[in-house]
Amino acid sequence: MARDPTALGIAQGLVVLGLLWWAWVGYAWLTSVVDPDEGGVRLVVFAAMAALLVTSLCVPDAFGDLGLTLAIAYGAVRAAHIGLFVIASRDDAEFRHSVAGLAVSTAIGVTILMAGSLLDGDARSATWATALAFDMAGPLFIDTSGWRLAAGHFAERHGLIIIVALGESIVAIGVGAEAGVDGGVIAAAILGIAVACAFWWTHFDVAALMAARRLAEVESVQVRNELARDAFSYLHLPMVAAIVLVALGMKVTLAHVGDPLNWEAATALVGGAALYLLAHVAFKLRSLGSFSVERLAAALLLLAFAPSRRSARL
Repeated sequence: MARDPTALGIAQGLVVLGLLWWAWVGYAWLTSVVDPDEGGVRLVVFAAMAALLVTSLCVPDAFGDLGLTLAIAYGAVRAAHIGLFVIASRDDAEFRHSVAGLAVSTAIGVTILMAGSLLDGDARSATWATALAFDMAGPLFIDTSGWRLAAGHFAERHGLIIIVALGESIVAIGVGAEAGVDGGVIAAAILGIAVACAFWWTHFDVAALMAARRLAEVESVQVRNELARDAFSYLHLPMVAAIVLVALGMKVTLAHVGDPLNWEAATALVGGAALYLLAHVAFKLRSLGSFSVERLAAALLLLAFAPSRRSARL
């Protein structure tokens, strides 16, 4: 995104983020039912880590010459994930049934991803977005009663990934300020830290703790699994994407303090903050049944200040 901060570049970055997120989510569910320190499991996880490292190395040129390499490595990550699920469900017929459904949606998604890697330009972008949609939609059509979930571990993993994303947003501030430090850069950096702190406070002061408690208290297996799927696997993605977008806006701002931002970077900065608040409204509504009028109003106010292509040119 930083290398190509255009509408297309940002959209492509979000597609890749979605793919990586869904791979991570799968392993967050997996570690509720397998012990990663077990000998055989450990070796498969090591292999998946190697494949994911290759995937990450290909990300900067994902829509260039390394698209096929990324798709193959990503497919290996997902194959290891399904393989471990099959092992974990060998003595549980209901669990195995759910794993079989996930294997089908995963196979469809990865196949479309590999096919898209053979295309160029917008065709690859559209095909990969389709692959992500198929992959992420799979759990909506799978019998959720078969899944096994350690609620405390699962909620903690998602909280930690938000912290990782916030940490990377602070790194983006430092990278953006490489050109030099003056009064404008210092002021922008302090404001950037304030935004990151506000994001942390918004999520962890009450909402994350109460949602984790709610997840642990649900007695129905199916209801708990659907709550985990919706509030954590799905709704944490727009939170992380929002933090990434704001980090992009911060990086561009710090690199060009005093200059007008192009409309894409300015929209990422303001729109990312609005997206974070909107995701939080949905997260609280789904996990706690409460509606945050204040956060919705703040998000709408931010969107009102989002620049358009026309206004940015003027």
